[in-house]
Amino acid sequence: MQLTRTIAETWDLLDAARAQGQRVGLVPTMGFLHAGHASLIEAAAADNDVILTTIFVNPLQFAADEDLSDYPRDLDRDLEICRAAGATIVLAPSVDEMYPQPIVTTVSVDELSQGMEGAQRPTHFDGVSTVVAKLFNIGGRCRAYFGEKDFQQLALVRRMASDLSFPVEIVGCPIVREDNGLAMSSRNTYLSPDQRSAAGVLNRSLRSAVALAEAGERDAHVVRQHVLDMIAAEPLVSVPDYVAIVDAATLEPLETLRGDVRIILAAQVGRPRLLDNIGVSLAP
Repeated sequence: MQLTRTIAETWDLLDAARAQGQRVGLVPTMGFLHAGHASLIEAAAADNDVILTTIFVNPLQFAADEDLSDYPRDLDRDLEICRAAGATIVLAPSVDEMYPQPIVTTVSVDELSQGMEGAQRPTHFDGVSTVVAKLFNIGGRCRAYFGEKDFQQLALVRRMASDLSFPVEIVGCPIVREDNGLAMSSRNTYLSPDQRSAAGVLNRSLRSAVALAEAGERDAHVVRQHVLDMIAAEPLVSVPDYVAIVDAATLEPLETLRGDVRIILAAQVGRPRLLDNIGVSLAP
């Protein structure tokens, strides 16, 4: 495994690999890796010859009142996880390397970035799409692996890659969960033991909503209220910022559940905001 700090060095390594007919997999991360990230690297290693994992805490996707300076970092630990999971190149650039001058060009995916996280964090997705576009230009022709935990982000990245003709195949990978069903996240480190236990209600409420839909309930308002009622019974979990029931492809809100449906939520548990979602396929 090779650690690189510059875009130019990474380009040289990838050009050499492609010249030998090797396929490239890309796993973008913000570091402080966990088993969920490792699963993405392992999926990329199963499909490709050269695995580029990027570790970069992107300042563009943090608002002024958010936790950029406090975001957890541990590069040595990250590199061990990358090595064990099958990464072959790790790019860990500085902010100056990624943004050598004040950035005046940004990428916006309008419709898909408006609701849910986009409504809660208005500048967030422009920062995400801009840095991912840069990483796609660094990675070149490749397969790129993203977790389904950030489902709105995954949908946005798919659309951006299609609209802008990036030579990148987007691969969505299943959520990796803790024993109580909590979706793995770097922000879980902020949870106390009691909060971590309480946060399991997020996944339980989603699974219960799917059971309700599979039993025949098609009214999105009823299903949404079912989720809210379950979460309200857990005092350590705040009222969710949103519980959205959307078409899985377009993220359009649904009144009636049909086809491929995604139920997506975000809620505060102590210090961190936690995201989770679940999919269900129903008769049209």
